[in-house]
Formats: sequence, structure tokens, C-alpha cells
Amino acid sequence: MADRGASALSLPDDWPAHPDPILALNRMGSFDWDLDTGLMQMDAQAHEVFDVRPDEYDDHPETLAKRVPPDESRRLDTAVSRALKDGSENYGAYFRIRRRDGSLRWTHTQGYIRRDDTGRPRRIIGIIRDATRELGESDARLDQAARDEARREQTSVVELTTAALAHARTVQDVIDVLKDTHGLVHLGATSLVMGLVEAGRIRLVAEGPADSFVPGTRVTRIDEPYPMSEAVRTLGPCFIESPQEFAERYPLLWPHIIDLDITSAAYLPLIVQARPIGAMGLLYSDRYGFTSEERNILVALGSSIAQSLQRAMFYEQEMDLAQGLQQAMLPRTIPSVPGADVAVRYRAATIGGSVGRDIGGDWYDLIPLPGGRVGAVIGDVQGHDTHAAAVMGQLRIVLRAYAAEGHPPATVMARASVFLHELDTDRSATCLYAEADLSTGVLQMVRAGHIDPLVRHTDGSCRRVTVPGGLPLGLSAEFGRLEYPVGTIELDPGDTLLLCTDGLVEQPGADLDDGMRTLSALVATGPDDVRDLAERLIDVAAERGGDDDVALLLLRRRGPEHPQSGRRLQRRVAPGDPGALSDARHMIRTAVAGWGAGERADEIELVADELITNALMHTEGSAVVTLRAFTGSERRLRVEVEDSSSALPRRREAGESGVSGRGLLLVELLTDVWGVEARGGGKAVWCEFVVPGPG
Repeated sequence: MADRGASALSLPDDWPAHPDPILALNRMGSFDWDLDTGLMQMDAQAHEVFDVRPDEYDDHPETLAKRVPPDESRRLDTAVSRALKDGSENYGAYFRIRRRDGSLRWTHTQGYIRRDDTGRPRRIIGIIRDATRELGESDARLDQAARDEARREQTSVVELTTAALAHARTVQDVIDVLKDTHGLVHLGATSLVMGLVEAGRIRLVAEGPADSFVPGTRVTRIDEPYPMSEAVRTLGPCFIESPQEFAERYPLLWPHIIDLDITSAAYLPLIVQARPIGAMGLLYSDRYGFTSEERNILVALGSSIAQSLQRAMFYEQEMDLAQGLQQAMLPRTIPSVPGADVAVRYRAATIGGSVGRDIGGDWYDLIPLPGGRVGAVIGDVQGHDTHAAAVMGQLRIVLRAYAAEGHPPATVMARASVFLHELDTDRSATCLYAEADLSTGVLQMVRAGHIDPLVRHTDGSCRRVTVPGGLPLGLSAEFGRLEYPVGTIELDPGDTLLLCTDGLVEQPGADLDDGMRTLSALVATGPDDVRDLAERLIDVAAERGGDDDVALLLLRRRGPEHPQSGRRLQRRVAPGDPGALSDARHMIRTAVAGWGAGERADEIELVADELITNALMHTEGSAVVTLRAFTGSERRLRVEVEDSSSALPRRREAGESGVSGRGLLLVELLTDVWGVEARGGGKAVWCEFVVPGPG
């Protein structure tokens, strides 16, 4: 035993043979309880208080059970157990003992707890005294006060547990509340088990502590001889008040939990609308039996837990349906894009706990287009509910159809706005549509109230691309402002385009520009692989939380499989500057010869000259001539002439002189393919020539 001289209560060295005279004079007995061995020595005065003879007491506290009524014993055990668990140095309690003649009298005990260096309780030294004179006249009042205090404690247990369960949204949340947050601590249980009824069986969904699982009980039948099955089968609680009762009533289960030192247990049916949805078991290792008040409080808690479980199960069912709808509206697969690496991600928001409000109208899409081009879409329908998801699905489909028909980006966006306006809904949507020619790296983008895209370059830098924009879809049609200006950028090989919804950028209390800068820094330091980068961005969004969902699309332009045969050449030709026109012609002639396309040199020079002349004659401002060479499955030369006019070229009949009106005819006859692209406030007329390989 520990050194008695260091305790709060000093006892003589020859105790208990010669008790402390001061205690004896005050009619107080003393005891020394060794918690390691379980033995409790008492002096003669303590024997008198308990009304037992020395030969009737064998130093085992259980021997006093005939003197302490069960209800009083449970109350005393609870006070001692609480003090041992919460680190207290002492405890005190009033309780009644039954004398030899059958009468009850009040006693009072005070214990001082000795702990070792690790804080583990090893010994209790205390006193016990007759409190009859002290409490004789107030016996009834004290009894009532004790009942009132117990009732207040029980009410507190219900309030605390119910308040914690009010925030539980899923079945796992309910389990966590009962196991970790408030449940076991306030209920005083050592272990908890919970099962849910599924298809006529009980599936175990929680057990604790971790090493308390009983093999063969993961799924059990309702008619099997287990206490949880009995609670479900009878729709009534099953209280087990002693180890002996447990072993007798449930011989199949008891051998597997005997090592947990279980002394009593309460198995409660979880009933909703007269139908059992499961059962819960609370197992105790420091109490015997249950008072009527304790039984009532456990039954009430079982009802509260059942209601919380039903809400959680209903919520999960609704979320499964809602998320299924959301996933059905998004593209099932993303097509592979020659010349690009693509990654897409979607993350649902978490809002408040309202069923069905964890999905929204954010979407992404990738659309294969004629001529090897590809359309990238990111958008966000107003709202967070199933209606927003349904509108999103319809809008995604029509926008995809308009793009696949070959309409230019501004037309695609305008038509989508008209469709949404004519749809029977009050929702608007923001959107950004980018059409990419991955052979040249040219991207044309239109923006309808959406946030700007980002581009990460091969050197690791990341910048925000400012794209001129129009009103959100639906609103632009309502107000008759369907103009969507087109912005043009070029992606070099290795550059990555990032399109996202504002859930990835906006943070509570932060400015949008600050959010864009934060995102740019995150992208700049992220992985090179677009899939890894997308995963990192979504992980950051998940850690930050927020009340908005996130859609993300990353497109990285790959480098050519074979080295390009030459770099891009460009020249600006101003009106009225014959020297610039001559330089442009010389640049084309020299480049064509240097790139091994001499066989078609005359055709290329003639077409380029025609395009430059048309730009200078029919538009205002300069013309920009760009010449590119590409290698791959075939070698191609591409000529682009860009001007500031949005008017498209059209074929005209040749005049009487036979000089005017033959330009587009020449282009069609001499080139392999040609076209027109909108470029911001102007356009670019382009054509390509297939040239033979070297040698």
C-alpha cells in the first residue's frame, strides 16, 4: 500500500487495532480501501456504524451488501465512480444502512483518493459516521432533495443528448454523438452497441470500445436469443441488472463479453411510428440494477435517438436521390482530346442540413467540334436544389447541341440565353464557353456573367485572363442584350487552361479578386499533371468547406509529337504602307522555301496576298499576317490574316472588268481548307496547305 502518512487523513501506525482517538470521540469510524486488491479494512467504530460484528466482515466491501439497500448502494457507487473517473481528490455522500432490526438510518462517508504518479487511483482512506441525529428531522426533506437532484440530473442527460443529436445529419453523425461527444459520458455507460433493422435482420452499425465486437453478431436474425433481438421482437426495453442475470438469460452472448467486466445493461428498442427501426444497447461496468427513474430516462432517450435516426436515414435517402440526379445531369464520360490532357471534378456543397440543398446547378462539359477543335464549358445555374440541377441538365444539353452544329461561340451563348429565358423557370445562369483549336493553340472565349479563367504557363506562372463578358444566360435575353464579345488567347504547348465555378474562389468575408489571387498562387505551385492538380484543388475546397458547390475543368495543351519544322512568323501591314506589304510577301516567300514547301510556294503566296489585300481594302486599320508550320500525320502550312472588322467575307460576282470578286474563289480553289474565326472585336481569315514531306 501507499504511504499512509502522506494521505489527507492521517491514521496511526497500528491502525485499525488502535483507531484514532479523535475520530472515536466523534463517533466516526475509518476505513482504508486498497483499490488494487479490492480489500477494505475498517476499524471497530466503522463496524458499529454499519452494525456488523468483526467476525461478520471479511475486508470485502461486498459483505456489506446486506446492510446497504440496493438503491443506496447504487447511489454510493455512482458517487465513488464519478470521483475516480474525473480526477477528484475526495468525495462525500449521505446514504442509508439497514440495521439488524430492519430499521434504516442515515450515515455519511467522506473518502480521500490517493493516486500514483500517472494519476491512477490506488487507494481510498476515509471516514464513516452516524448521521441520524444530523438528519433525523430532515430525513423526508433530504430524501425529497435527493430525488429532485436525481430528476434534475436525468433531465440534464436528456437535454444534453437531445441537443447534440439535433445537429446529427447522417446515421454516422448519430453514432458519433452517442459514442464520442456526449452520449457515453453523460449516460455513464462503458460500452455501446447499435443495430438497424434491414430486411428482417439486425445489422450492427456501431460497437465500442474497439475491441468489444462479438464474432457472429454483425448480422443477426430477429428471432435469435440476443438481447438486441429481444428488444426489437418485443418492442420493449430489456434491462439486465447483474452479471448472473446476463449469463442466465443470454448464454450465447455472455462468454464473449465477460472480459469487459459488464455488471448491468440496458437494451432499448428504437421505435418510430410503432415500427422498430433498430435497437441500442448500453453496457455498464460500475453499477448494478436500475431505479424506476433511470429506466424511464433510458426509455425516453431511446425514443429521442430513434427520432434522430429516422431523420438521418431520411436525409441520406434524399441525398442519394439528389446526388443521383446531379450525377445524371453531368457528363458520364469526358471524351479524349487529341493534343490535350483534360481533368474534370465536381464537389457538392454542404449547406445547413436542409435535405436536398447539397446539390446545385454547377456543371462542366467538353464538346468535340468539327475540324479537330474542342469546346470547353463551365457554368452555374442559380440556386442549390433539385430544380437547379434539372435546369442545369437541360441547359447543358442545348448548349452542347448549339456548339456541335458549328455555330461560333457568341452565337452559341446567345442561343443558350434565349432557351433559358423561354424555359418555364425563374433561374438564370452564368457560363463561360471556350472554343480551342489545339493545333494552333488559339482559344476563342465568351463569358456570360461568369468568373474569368486562369492560364498556367510552362514556367509555373499563373495569370488571370480577362475576358470581355455579357449578362448571365436568361437575363441577356430578357433585357434584349444578346451581344457576347469574343476574347482570343493562345495556349502554347504545355500551358493549362483552368475553368471553374465561384465555389472554388469565393470565401466568406473575402473579396473575389483576393480569392482569384489565392487560387492563382495555388495553381502555380500545384502539380504539373492536370489530374493531380484537379484533385488538389478539390481537396482544398473540401477542407475549406463553404456553402457552394464546385465544378472544375482543366485543359492542358500537349506539345507536338514531332518537332515543328519552324517557328511562328508574324508581320503587321498598315494601310498605305507598300513597304510593309512587300515585307510580308518576302517573309512568306522566304519561309515557304525554307520550310520545304517550294512546290506550293506560288499558291501560298497568291492566297496570302489576296487575303491581305482584302483586309486592307474592305476594313479599317491594319492587317496582321501569321504564318505557321505543323508536322504530324501530315505537314501543313497555315496562313492567318487578322483584321479589326467583324464583317464576314462573302463571295461576290466578278465585275465587268473581271478584276474584283474573284478573291474567295481563288481561296477555295488553291487551299486544302479555309475558314473564318471571330477574334475579339474582329476576325481572322485562315487557310491551310498540305505540303509534301522532306525528300
